[in-house]
Amino acid sequence: MIIEMKKRPYTLKRRAALQEETRARIVEAAMALHEELGPRNTTISAIAGRAGVQRLTVYRHFPDERSLLVACSSHWLDLHPPPDPADWQGITERGARTRIAIARLYGYFRRTERMWRSSYRDEDEVPALKAIMQAPRDYLRRVRDDLVTAWAPSPEASRVVKAVIGHCVQFSSWESLDREGLTDAEMADAITQWLGALCSSARGRHATKSRAGRSRASG
Repeated sequence: MIIEMKKRPYTLKRRAALQEETRARIVEAAMALHEELGPRNTTISAIAGRAGVQRLTVYRHFPDERSLLVACSSHWLDLHPPPDPADWQGITERGARTRIAIARLYGYFRRTERMWRSSYRDEDEVPALKAIMQAPRDYLRRVRDDLVTAWAPSPEASRVVKAVIGHCVQFSSWESLDREGLTDAEMADAITQWLGALCSSARGRHATKSRAGRSRASG
């Protein structure tokens, strides 16, 4: 009886370990197929075949598409975390801060482009994916807001600067510039110069209006 009691906990632990191993294989298989084919074109049969399990086993671990996508995205982000804004938030000079932030973000996009390309492409056709993609959107908004704060644009330039930075931090912006053959450093320099010109132009317009107002008042 004592031997049987000792065997049972061991058996349960072993079974749980095997279940966890199977689940991990399914997640790895699905993640690889999402990157290669996109979530839209990834079937349960393909996942089962890649993981070396039956389709029923996949459904046993992940009863619906959302649960599988959540597990895959969580695991993928653990393996490929985006740059931490804290790495550049201590840089007070806005140009240097922007160059570093954009270069690191774009370097991340370059290393992980296949997954982002397939995910953004399929987002509108896979309802469960749309909600999951909200987390990356929120992250990019935080990066945008941090850089807007660094530039501290005048009220006249604030709306435009925010829109430009919001556009520049998107994967699609990096993808477009990459097609033109620019390096990540060149992209970061160009964006920094663009923002500098916008802020300088806004200050110039504001100064001109102020002088014109004083001139009218004195006249």
